[in-house]
Amino acid sequence: MPVIKHLDGICHVYIDVAADLDKAIRVADNAKTQRYAPCNTMETLLVHAGIAERALPPLATIYREKGVELRGDAATRALLGADVLEATEEDWRTEYNAPILSIRIVDGLDAAIEHINTYGSQHTDAIITENFSDARRFLAEVDSASVMVNASTRFADGFEYGLGAEIGISTDKLHARGPVGLEGLTSEKYVVFGDGHVRT
Repeated sequence: MPVIKHLDGICHVYIDVAADLDKAIRVADNAKTQRYAPCNTMETLLVHAGIAERALPPLATIYREKGVELRGDAATRALLGADVLEATEEDWRTEYNAPILSIRIVDGLDAAIEHINTYGSQHTDAIITENFSDARRFLAEVDSASVMVNASTRFADGFEYGLGAEIGISTDKLHARGPVGLEGLTSEKYVVFGDGHVRT
């Protein structure tokens, strides 16, 4: 019997070195602060080391103004200051459902994909980039029900996908995966009317 499984919403946004900075800031802000409790809210922000000095300070200002508690790795704390709490191993695995965000600076796409596939919940993850090859690779290698390019994780929703009222979001790989509407709970039946048809 197929089961629709959804445990956690540990969603990531990765800002690539080839990201449009304005787009990255807009998406990373929305993915965390549009609403804090839904399962498609970003819990961890990954930022390429090559763009971190330009992307993180303005984002940190936005998050602080909105009351978001920041937790970061050593590189993030060195860049943003002592008011950023030290992220623990547990932070990378936590769905906060609150104004708390973990931030990690990574060396590149490989490290971002590895982090997501290690700590993520296979729910929704996004890359912000203008590099088509990096985007395609992210889409292919991140093992999540919804994978996005240049869009907020908050779009992972049955209504937004045109499925009507959402029943849930499945992170399983059997039967339905991703946002599930009523149609996703049904199976198909093939009915054939013939007039003596035979297969040759």
